[in-house]
Amino acid sequence: MFAVIKTGGKQYKVTKDDVIVIERLNGEAGEKVTFNEVLMVDGKIGAPLVEGATVVGEIKKQSRGEKVIVFKKRRRQGYRRKNGHKQELTVVKITDINA
Repeated sequence: MFAVIKTGGKQYKVTKDDVIVIERLNGEAGEKVTFNEVLMVDGKIGAPLVEGATVVGEIKKQSRGEKVIVFKKRRRQGYRRKNGHKQELTVVKITDINA
């Protein structure tokens, strides 16, 4: 059984016991999190969401992604800007899919 969920503006295809890395969710490690925006469950497609379907997961850890360098330059203008960014991430293990 699989489901397609939407969180953080992105969609993820998940099955039971999958570990996914998504954008930051509020909560500490060990807490349960419920995804209510379920777009598809085992071939049943929602319009746009599947009624009554939920996906339950457990937060494994909160972390930060790799550093991304943002470099802007305009040639012949003497304009250069260098900036860095680390995305806040949450590691979630899917524990249950309720259709």
